[in-house]
Amino acid sequence: MAQAVALAHDDHHYTSTGLSTWKVGFWTFIGSECLFFATLIATYMVYKGRSVTGPYPHEILDIPLTTISTFVLLMSSLAMVLALDGVRRGSRKLALLWLGAVILLGSTFVGFQVYEFSHFVHQGLTLQSNVFGSSFYVLTGFHGAHVTVGIIWMLTLWILAFRNRLPATDALKVEVAGLYWHFVDIVWIVIFTLVYLIQ
Repeated sequence: MAQAVALAHDDHHYTSTGLSTWKVGFWTFIGSECLFFATLIATYMVYKGRSVTGPYPHEILDIPLTTISTFVLLMSSLAMVLALDGVRRGSRKLALLWLGAVILLGSTFVGFQVYEFSHFVHQGLTLQSNVFGSSFYVLTGFHGAHVTVGIIWMLTLWILAFRNRLPATDALKVEVAGLYWHFVDIVWIVIFTLVYLIQ
């Protein structure tokens, strides 16, 4: 087993930092995503409170419901940590269980967002309604799209684990996916705080 891990270690390309090229490249991607979301968040904050027609945030945002969906997303990050631990231990059962939990919790979060969007549309808030509607839907919609991409990624890993093709030597695949998932969660905490809690 130790020899297999050593051979897999030799197969990875490492940079002068001691990190694999995969990880360094992905951190670079995460950096660009930080700039992308910072731009969207800054745009929302600049136009916050400038709508001349309703509906307005305090009239429409359902903070208790969004608090539940935020909790669900945070629990998916815990499941992601446990999934990585399961893969590193070489436990197919744990990998399937916790990757499945990430998929289920992530899908639940997206379901909450779809419900929220449809509810807001019924209350008269659309992309064209006012500045709040435009900036809100673009910001939270792009985040929801990122969560959806993450769910597809986790589903791919789950299928690999199901086919017994996700050994401990491939834990880096799950670790990189975990970096993405945690990033999406952190971005949501910022969005939840600035959009829902600070009005």
